[in-house]
Amino acid sequence: MATRQRIMIVDDDTNIAELIALYLTKECFDTKIVEDGEAALREFDSFAPNLILLDLMLPGMDGYQVCRELRQRSNVPIIMLSAKGEVFDKVLGLELGADDYMIKPFDSKELVARVKAVLRRFQPEKGYGSKTPGKVVEYPDLVVNLTNYSVQYKGKTVDMPPKELELLYFLASSPNQVFTREQLLDHIWGYEYIGDTRTVDVHIKRLREKIKDHDTWALATVWGIGYKFEVKNR
Repeated sequence: MATRQRIMIVDDDTNIAELIALYLTKECFDTKIVEDGEAALREFDSFAPNLILLDLMLPGMDGYQVCRELRQRSNVPIIMLSAKGEVFDKVLGLELGADDYMIKPFDSKELVARVKAVLRRFQPEKGYGSKTPGKVVEYPDLVVNLTNYSVQYKGKTVDMPPKELELLYFLASSPNQVFTREQLLDHIWGYEYIGDTRTVDVHIKRLREKIKDHDTWALATVWGIGYKFEVKNR
């Protein structure tokens, strides 16, 4: 029997948290509700969630702080939940390492759909064994492996959240092809993303902080259009 995936719900509003847990349980997820950020950090290792739903407005340590702490120890997918719908709040959450951002109130079916979508992207596809080549792109000093969600840069493993890795893999898989921000949102997020194209800019910025341009390749901005993985002629 397959192991049920575990979702940690971090929200001090008991009614909302229990409603979310109810819908996720119906979809065969195991859930755990914690009411503040300190409890989330304490329970993280023992519960070992596959994904965290993290409210921003928590007593004591807020969701931004919790996200920052979690990112120092894990790349577990995080979906932020907030009544704040300002672009600044979304961008800040994404810059801290969140994988998605939903504005309250939200439709329960959409929440479940986003949870499943993020989990699909984070975990390697099942049914592929050693007989089937993995999804890997290689360049000098860079190996991006979408099968096991790993990145090797200059011989060292680079930790990055799922969407960063998928964005890098997608661009590197089509060298010198220019993609608009809208195209990248569509390909990487995989559903109609309720947000704006600055989401892509945030992820590119974070990638550039971890993966510096090489003599033979670079993450290039095409002004007025979007981005490309530029492979330089030698």
